[in-house]
Amino acid sequence: MGESLIQADDTLTLWGIIIVWASFSIYLEQRFSWASKISGAIIALIGAIILSNTGVIPTESSVYDAVWSVIVPLAIPLLLFHVNFKKIWQESGKLLIIFFISSVGTVAGTILSFFLLKDHIPYLEKIGAMMSGSYTGGGVNFAALAAKYETPGEMVSATVVADNLMMAVYFVILMLIPAMAFFRKRFSIPHIEEVESGKGKEDGKTLAEAFWKRKDISLKDIALSIGTAYLLVIVSFKLATLIDKLIPSGENVSLFLNILNGLFGDQYLMLTTITFIMLALFPKYFASINGSQEFGTFLIYIFFVVIGVPASIQLIINNAPLLLLFVFIIVMINMVVSLTFGKLLKYNLEDILVASNANIGGPTTAAALAIAKGWKNLVGPILVVGTLGYIFGNYIGTMLGFWFSSLI
Repeated sequence: MGESLIQADDTLTLWGIIIVWASFSIYLEQRFSWASKISGAIIALIGAIILSNTGVIPTESSVYDAVWSVIVPLAIPLLLFHVNFKKIWQESGKLLIIFFISSVGTVAGTILSFFLLKDHIPYLEKIGAMMSGSYTGGGVNFAALAAKYETPGEMVSATVVADNLMMAVYFVILMLIPAMAFFRKRFSIPHIEEVESGKGKEDGKTLAEAFWKRKDISLKDIALSIGTAYLLVIVSFKLATLIDKLIPSGENVSLFLNILNGLFGDQYLMLTTITFIMLALFPKYFASINGSQEFGTFLIYIFFVVIGVPASIQLIINNAPLLLLFVFIIVMINMVVSLTFGKLLKYNLEDILVASNANIGGPTTAAALAIAKGWKNLVGPILVVGTLGYIFGNYIGTMLGFWFSSLI
């Protein structure tokens, strides 16, 4: 890895660049119609790709790790404070079916990609297992399966590089699809129409600016939003860690205990569950807090900047062009299967996209997509449904890994 203009340990400058670029992306989205159409999230992501690939910022830093470990968990409860609690359960059932269908797309894509490239990429039986698990529930499964199959470190690194670039491209595609006439004519788009319905009410404002209207926010609102969110994160993560230690998991443990550990030992699922419980118990308290959605969304824009940083095009060219093709095939088959069967089953376009996203990128990135596009009623449901991928993604990866190994 070459030297960058800003060093990895220059944390103050890196935080500044991330936050300033996230802020500028929001400003552009709400100031110019062209930026509103492509969304500030894409601007944030593409800007980060340019900065990292031109050597301005490093592709790895503890700052980026902090965004994943602190910023993302904090954003989740903030964005759930004003979610319609009844709609969460109504939407979850629908999303669960299309999520499983999307998972079938991941499996089909992995099998096809494996047979096309198995004679050209070493250790593809191991990499195929890793990516099938990762593209069913997110990066949590990637690390577990890489350790399980003892994949050589250099191949793991090359796969991570290919995956990072693919994810950046994939998010851009997901953001652009809702704006394309081809898809808007062929799918129902109730969430998109809900966001766009307010556009004509305030002439001269972009869609994003009209959606994010100015609110009265007091110092107390700021304190309660951030303080409550942090409290929920701490309690949830500590409880999940404790349960993870108490309930055994692994190859030599029963399926029931593995599922139980996956359900109650996962930090994000625990965070979502406890937040839902608190919303049900204290609805008036959470409804009285202004600004939580704005705070959470700003944190998600920081997250979108960081997503684009590791997408090193030079490393792909040097180390992993075929691996990029391998993951590209998986992602494209997932999207084709999701859109095709979603259309046949008369699913909304928004449901299909967040379900596919939850498979490929995990529930947190799917929630980020819903937030960035203003589909607020899908945030809670996709966090619930997408977390299931953490559980059965490892089993899919294990089964495909055994099968692929028998063919090598």
